[in-house]
Amino acid sequence: MLRRGLFVGLKTTWTLGKVIFPITVIVTLLQYSPVLPWVTNGLTPMMRWIGLPGDAALVLVLGNFLNLYAGIGAMLTMDLTVKEVFILAVMLSFSHNMLVESAVAAQVGVRVWWTVAVRVGLAFSAAWLIHVFWDGGQQMAKYGLVPQASTTPNTWGEIAWTGIEKALYGIGQLALIIIPLMIAIQVLKELKWLDTFSKWLSPFARLLGIRENASLTMAAGLLFGLAYGAGVMIQAVKEDGVSKKDLTLTFLFLVACHAVVEDTLLFVPLGIPVWPLLVIRLVTAILLTAALSFIWNQIEHRKRREATYEY
Repeated sequence: MLRRGLFVGLKTTWTLGKVIFPITVIVTLLQYSPVLPWVTNGLTPMMRWIGLPGDAALVLVLGNFLNLYAGIGAMLTMDLTVKEVFILAVMLSFSHNMLVESAVAAQVGVRVWWTVAVRVGLAFSAAWLIHVFWDGGQQMAKYGLVPQASTTPNTWGEIAWTGIEKALYGIGQLALIIIPLMIAIQVLKELKWLDTFSKWLSPFARLLGIRENASLTMAAGLLFGLAYGAGVMIQAVKEDGVSKKDLTLTFLFLVACHAVVEDTLLFVPLGIPVWPLLVIRLVTAILLTAALSFIWNQIEHRKRREATYEY
């Protein structure tokens, strides 16, 4: 079991490395070319509204259209404050890997436009609130094991080597997180602890107005994420007969808070406090889901009452 988990961890690290390595090198090269400064200058006014420099737009674009790891790879090349990294981390936690995860939502019957609107809305709303209400985090972020350049590279060869060095250190840092995490997930799957975890979640799901037959879907999304847990979620929806209401409420919870272990730990190398990141996602998910459940119940109650009067 441990051997299979190790193999999955190494395979996942290789898959992520193939994304992070070229992205980090390319972004490093672009930083010293006229292209990136020209793009970032145009985006600076919009990004300033949420407390970020213009070049941070590249992090959001890569994170949403590729995946979370591509966004992190771009961040590793930038000189950002702790507050700026935290804002980006919160935004990417809510909104990342949009193409794949929206396709997963469509597979289980959730409308794509609704998923995208909620995730993007949460990302920008949270960024603006943090920018306005948090005065701290002005010190420069230190990216874990990523080396800090002592001199400014002058030639394209030196620039390329700087990007390669940052990419290799970034991949190594993620491997230290991903491999143990994949081993733990393999254990959870093979020992059927996911089923046990879903039973633990049942009382919590009921508090949010979600029936017990959707708890396995919630457990899979919380542990594995919308993309990695897609197979489990789709199968659970088919076999357990999850209603449209429960499916919508579950997905609303999960678009705000999914893969809580992996997504949270991935931001550790960026030198930011990760517990507030987890709390923000969890509280937002609970409040949004409870609010929608309440509104949905009120509408259903009103329809039943009107139907009774008509009868």
